[in-house]
Order: sequence, then structure tokens, then C-alpha cells
Amino acid sequence: MNGSSKHLAISRHLRESITGGVYPAGARLPSESQLVRQWKVSRPTVARALLDLQREGLVERRAGSGSYVRSPSASISISQRQLGLLIPGLGTTEIFELVCGELASLARAMDYALLWGGSTHPRHDTDASVEHADELCQQFIQRKVNGVFFAPYELVPGKESVNRRLAESLRLAGIPVVLLDRDLQSFPHRSDFDLVGIDNVGGGFLLADHLIKLGCRRISFVARHQSAPTVDARIAGVREAFFRHGLEPGPGWVRLGDPSDLKFVRSLTPGLLTDAFICANDHTASILLKSLETIGVKVPRDVRLVGFDDVRYATLLGVPLTTIHQPRREIATTALRAMIDRMNDPSLPSRAMTLTPQLIVRESCGAYLGRTDIPGAGGRAR
Repeated sequence: MNGSSKHLAISRHLRESITGGVYPAGARLPSESQLVRQWKVSRPTVARALLDLQREGLVERRAGSGSYVRSPSASISISQRQLGLLIPGLGTTEIFELVCGELASLARAMDYALLWGGSTHPRHDTDASVEHADELCQQFIQRKVNGVFFAPYELVPGKESVNRRLAESLRLAGIPVVLLDRDLQSFPHRSDFDLVGIDNVGGGFLLADHLIKLGCRRISFVARHQSAPTVDARIAGVREAFFRHGLEPGPGWVRLGDPSDLKFVRSLTPGLLTDAFICANDHTASILLKSLETIGVKVPRDVRLVGFDDVRYATLLGVPLTTIHQPRREIATTALRAMIDRMNDPSLPSRAMTLTPQLIVRESCGAYLGRTDIPGAGGRAR
């Protein structure tokens, strides 16, 4: 690690500690001597890291005393310290509600207001229309916000052109954009905007690998039409798990449709030839679970079912849901750091920052079934 990367690592660590509340407003940071010993670097390297934080407005240096976390200053106009949220239907999407709640707390600690269309209460907004998003973009441009966090649209026709138009209008106005969760373009293509989210390929792999190790061989992936690029990444991860285990997915194993449509659900289960369903997200999984029960198919006795996101109600369903956990606070912390980096240096190359997924095992995958209860266990390899 060279001197430049060392000072960046130190400033990154201190920044995360400040935004995470380890060092609250007014707290004294470790001295330069302590940081030199801790990181085994020179004093100029430590001084450079602290200077970065001072320029960001996070710390203040007091001669003869040390470095302190800066308290919010009334002299800084709120119009100069605003970040915008462009999250379609934020108030109705639990994952984004939680991530943006964390973002709001972290931003507030850094003396930024987080706005959703002129409101400092982003969780109250439920309008997911494209027209509303266009209005928000114009408001953010008029307000000259410092940056915008944008979760591109899914489940709408022509979503790629809509998302590109919104992001480009902000960029043309000189407003940095950090994408949350998903890209503007279809997987595996990447746009030239910063992106923060979970490793969706890895998450899909974890789910399929888990099911295969439980004995499943005929696995289907269920998603809605016009889903986000993240869903295609999850499908790629599932396909990789098949490959690693020397298996071939069955014909038509990716099924697109409405999980509340009983006709569609019945088409998924003729003769119960499917071992397990991997759903694009927990919302799809919860609806599919209810639909399966309606047509007399029991989870996990007859078929296994897993989701993706680990929303709060995943543990409250009739059959608690096996899923992939989204690390909301870590996503928020990483997104805010990416935004600060982008505001400080607009010339940085675009980056995709992906966090490690975690498999959460509950009853719906059948992991706790007795061996004789395994659906279709008739002599299949384990």
C-alpha cells in the first residue's frame, strides 16, 4: 500500500467512524501520534488524511489540542447542504425505506438535509409516477442540491430510457448522482454513474447453492415482467450454482409473471415437477407463498421457496422465509461516502461498490425437514 492509498484508508476509516456514531459531534479524534502508531505510517500521511476530513467539513483542527468532530454550524445555510432522494414509491418499499432512513441519519450527522421533493420526511412519500420523478428532478435542479441518490425505475415499460433521462438531466445541471441498488442499464452492462448495492450475482449463487445442497435439482426462478437489472444478476448467480454442481437448469426454468395470478401459479406446479422456487425478492415470494397455499401446495412440504432482501415481514409469514439479507446501514454508509467522494472530485472514474450478501436460513427452504419429508426424495443424489 503506497502513501496515497494509506492516507485514503485512514480518512475512510475515520469518516465511517464519524458517520457511524463512533465519534459523535464534538468528540476528539485519536491524536496524530496515536494514528501513526495504529496505522504504522508517517506523520505527514496522517496529517493528509485529517486534512481531507477537514476539507469535507467533518472535523476541525484546534491548535495545540487536536482534531474534533465538527458540530453542525448554524452559519452554513441549509440550501448549501442538501442531498436529494429520487426513489420511486419510497414510502411503499421497505428496503429503500430502511436504507434511506439510515442515509438521513448519517447525512444529518454531517450537516446535510436529505430531501424528497422538498420534504425532510422522505418516508411519507408514496408517489411512484414518472411525472412525479420529473418534477422532483426539476426541484432538485432549482434548489441546486449538492447531490442526488437515485434508485432507477423497474416494472415500468421503457424504464431504461426513463432512468437515463432523469439521471442525465441531473448530471447536465452539475449535480452528482449515486445510484442505489441497481443500474440504469440491463445486466451485465454498466452505466457511467456510481452504483452502490449488494452483490446480486453472489446472492443468487448462495440461494441456489443452498437448495442444491439440500437435494433440490429442479429449481425455477420466479420474477415479474420489467424487473430491475438486479434480478438478471441474481438469475446469473443461480445459473453459476448449477454449473458449479455439474447440473443443467430445466427448460423454461426462469418464469415471468404475476405471483398473485392463480393461473400463472398453477402453470408453475403441474405435477409438482419443481423442487424449489427462487423468487426475485421477498415481496414476490410472500405473494407466491399465499397463492401456493390457495391452490393446495404446501411450503416446504411440497415445494421449497426462498426470497431475496430479508424484509421485516419475512419472519412473520405463515412459513418464515429463507432469504438474502440486505445490509441496509452498510449500503447507506457506502452510498454517502461515494457521494462525498464524487462531490469532492467529479473527475473520479465511475465505480460499482457491491456489498457481500448473507444467506438467512428459515423454514421455507425445507432445511429443517426430516429426510423422509423431503419433497420427491425418491433416491435423488444428495
